[in-house]
Amino acid sequence: MKRRHIFSSELLIGLLFIGLAGCDQNKSGAQAPSGQAAAVEVTTVTLAPQQLAVTTELPGRTAPFRVAEVRPQVGGVLQKRLFTEGGEVKAGQQLYQIDPAPYQAAYDSAAATLARAEALRTSAHLKVERYKPLVAANAVGRQDFDDAVAAEQQNAADAAAGRAAVETARINLVYTKVLSPISGRVGRSSVTEGALVVTGQASALATVQQLDPIYVDVTQSSVEMLRLQRELAEGHLRNAGNGQAETRLILEDGSEYPEAGRLLFSEVTVDQGTGSVTLRAVFPNPKRLLLPGMFVHARVEEGVADQALLVPQQGVTRSQSGEATALVVGADNRAELRVLKVDRAIGDKWLVTDGIKAGDRVIVEGLQKVHPGTPVKDTPAGGPTSQRGDSPSAR
Repeated sequence: MKRRHIFSSELLIGLLFIGLAGCDQNKSGAQAPSGQAAAVEVTTVTLAPQQLAVTTELPGRTAPFRVAEVRPQVGGVLQKRLFTEGGEVKAGQQLYQIDPAPYQAAYDSAAATLARAEALRTSAHLKVERYKPLVAANAVGRQDFDDAVAAEQQNAADAAAGRAAVETARINLVYTKVLSPISGRVGRSSVTEGALVVTGQASALATVQQLDPIYVDVTQSSVEMLRLQRELAEGHLRNAGNGQAETRLILEDGSEYPEAGRLLFSEVTVDQGTGSVTLRAVFPNPKRLLLPGMFVHARVEEGVADQALLVPQQGVTRSQSGEATALVVGADNRAELRVLKVDRAIGDKWLVTDGIKAGDRVIVEGLQKVHPGTPVKDTPAGGPTSQRGDSPSAR
């Protein structure tokens, strides 16, 4: 009886373990009724082409729109400095005063010489007028008349030279007032009152720079330039046009400059040392936030891609060889591996130029549970497409 009781207990325990194992197997779903592997649930994004403004971020530096180095055009002792260093000046505003006394004296002397020459010319002219009727009546010799005419012409030439000398003296006298040739912001002065300045000296008295608008010079590699031209020629990009393309600036602290600029031109030669081409953009600078020599990054619009495909970065992985790959849902609802050709990052997505097409369903969640050939059951992420042009470069 005791043995029979023990056997019955062991039989009940065994049946209990078998029942629990059967429940676990039904819950896990490890074996489908047909004997095939069950489909793995994944989240996908269906790709749709869209119009995309293709931009490139390039390093560069700011440069003044105009620069004028102020130098004296006459020599002398500097009497006054008439501007505030670092302030704004207007074109034609007086910056310095050079001692005008010697130039005023030279002007007065030239004016006196001119007056004497004019007087002699008048006297010679009157003499010629008196001799004209007399020489016709043979009352004055022909030689005397010719000498009077020659004297008049000589005195007229002396008067013309005197007028030129007066004008030269007047210009030198004006040059004692050193004026700003352009409007802009003036820097520090290199001289003070009492300094002796000379004509054509090497050092400038001050420098005036026009800061509104302001230039931004950036460099682009010749390789990128060739790629851009090739894509334009093949029709992958279309030119945005001179009136449509905008250029934005990223400042040194990472903030974006509020004013938009426009690209003026690109250099016609490639720098032999760096292999790059210089691009020049112009930006409004009403608040003088940009100063010459600042390091910035410019976002230059290269063109517009009409059929751009953006793949979320979470759905793209790298193989051991470094190739970009993605898993897509095939026609038979099995995962397929695609090798992608990635151009650049646009926000949180990759711009893909090859290896995938519009309408493909890219797996973005559940990648760790699938591999090529695995049957999948996909659920759209955020609708039929999650590409709404939310990147800064998309529109």
